[in-house]
Amino acid sequence: MAQQVAAGQSSAEALNSALALYPAPVRFVPQANLPAGMAYESYIFDSGLCPTREGLHDFFNGIAWLTFPQTKRRLNYLHLAQIAQTGIQPVRGPARDGLTVFDENAAFFLGPDVLWDALVAKDWQRLFVDLRAQWEQVQLVLFGHALLEKLVHPRKPITAHVYRTQAATKAIADMDAWMAADLSAEKLAAKPFAHLPVLGVPGWWPQNEDPAFYADTSVFRAPRSP
Repeated sequence: MAQQVAAGQSSAEALNSALALYPAPVRFVPQANLPAGMAYESYIFDSGLCPTREGLHDFFNGIAWLTFPQTKRRLNYLHLAQIAQTGIQPVRGPARDGLTVFDENAAFFLGPDVLWDALVAKDWQRLFVDLRAQWEQVQLVLFGHALLEKLVHPRKPITAHVYRTQAATKAIADMDAWMAADLSAEKLAAKPFAHLPVLGVPGWWPQNEDPAFYADTSVFRAPRSP
């Protein structure tokens, strides 16, 4: 797909060309198609068209629509419901803030309780060193389009907001269906995320083979005191 964009297609055209293989509930159009004064989320919901700017940020957003269509449609609905309740405010409320964090920066975790508990506790030594072998049982899927954009140029501090999935299998389609059924504005308003510096994931970055990688307290921070 990246080659098609390089050959002269716009991001919207390249994404639309993938719809035959990855059916999505939207088609992609240039950002200029968004009517002046109309909310982005409202336009998507009403028209089934997703305004797409050139650049990796919106391109990765399109990839999320293609890969997780049910989850993205659910997020669009939840955003629209919040707009209907409160209008467009200068400062987002807790629900829209949680929705935006999820949409932009979420990763999905499917794995053993012992690893999830260590992640939530920010017990980095236990999570990445003592229990390192158990990461073979984990499926960690990056969802947020801003997160993917940042990782084009990897840096140690890049952190995902991790949401735990209980999907029955590791299939992306099952994860998508489970996530769409589970998400609610109330749940996301409570910020149900664990914070994960993604380059710490075993096998994702060569330097983390050395346990000293995790001694950097500016990245692998201790939990806040109660």
